[in-house]
Amino acid sequence: MTTPTQALSDAGVSIWLDDLSRARIDSGNLAELIATRNVSGVTTNPTIFQGAIGNTNDDSYAGRLAALAQRGASADEAIFELTTADVRDASDIFRPVYDATGGVDGRVSIEVSPDLAHDTDGTIAEAKKLWATVDRPNALIKIPATKAGLPAITAVIAEGISVNVTLIFSLERYAEVIDAYLAGLAQARANGHDLSGIHSVASFFVSRVDTEVDKRLSAIGADAAEALKSKAGVANARLAYELFAQRFGQADAHELVAAGAHVQRPLWASTGVKDPALPDTLYVTELVAPGTVNTMPEKTLEATFDHGVVTGDTVTGGYAEAHRLFDQLAAVGIDIADVTQVLEDEGVEKFIASWHDLQNTVAAALESSPEILR
Repeated sequence: MTTPTQALSDAGVSIWLDDLSRARIDSGNLAELIATRNVSGVTTNPTIFQGAIGNTNDDSYAGRLAALAQRGASADEAIFELTTADVRDASDIFRPVYDATGGVDGRVSIEVSPDLAHDTDGTIAEAKKLWATVDRPNALIKIPATKAGLPAITAVIAEGISVNVTLIFSLERYAEVIDAYLAGLAQARANGHDLSGIHSVASFFVSRVDTEVDKRLSAIGADAAEALKSKAGVANARLAYELFAQRFGQADAHELVAAGAHVQRPLWASTGVKDPALPDTLYVTELVAPGTVNTMPEKTLEATFDHGVVTGDTVTGGYAEAHRLFDQLAAVGIDIADVTQVLEDEGVEKFIASWHDLQNTVAAALESSPEILR
């Protein structure tokens, strides 16, 4: 019997887990999810690592923290070592998937420091350092799609480094992300890199769009506004896929693909449902399209495996409806450009806050005696 996650994979959707920890790696849980849930990659972010390393019920980092304390490592040095080690080991677990899919899947992402979100040169330098330290071909370096991030994406791709572009909310910014990727590929070719070895995904956030839009619709309060709730996230993602298909169908993209390049796959992020009144698989089953990635928190993954209904492509037939919805949102007073800018700003701020919490957690642990840490 075909499981819903297998059906999702069969429909061309790569399932990536939006979580990673030393405990998942060492316990065999990650390998089990590959075997039983069709998981073919992992994404991480500062909040995930804060949850993993700062988990007081998980002592899997204690020994490494003790060793780092004895060496006199700073909090930032310890975080860098712990997170790159997790990503390196997870990449090794996913290496058979990477090999079997010709490098398309089996990917593990690690993000540059959120403190660098508005620092182009700093982002480029840290992306190179992360890539060299993890030293696995199936790693992806996450760079936020801020204005400062766009030239960094181009520069890093030009160095032959594979990139996961994160925190994309608007169609306008997504178009700029695609252009940044294609410019990087053109430079990589000029630099003599094998384009077939460069991969990228563009992480388009979904549920947070509904959260912000629905809050504004509630403030408007009219029946026409209430009727539009919980629809913007899926519609926005569907229009992103329409843009993806259009842009990679153009001549400059075709030329690069003919030279061995890969398209930059859309990745649906923030797919855990925030509103308990909504179906818990909404941002999975309504966003099925070939050549996409859906990165899920474990709760969403398990819900999909248990009762997700996968009926094939649910994206490409919905373009007209999505355009109508955005016209209706504008008619009741929703400024989508403002919504997406607020979400980008908040996303950066939330990751910075998680990063600083992680720094504080690790600093406190390093200050404790190694005996206590053991």
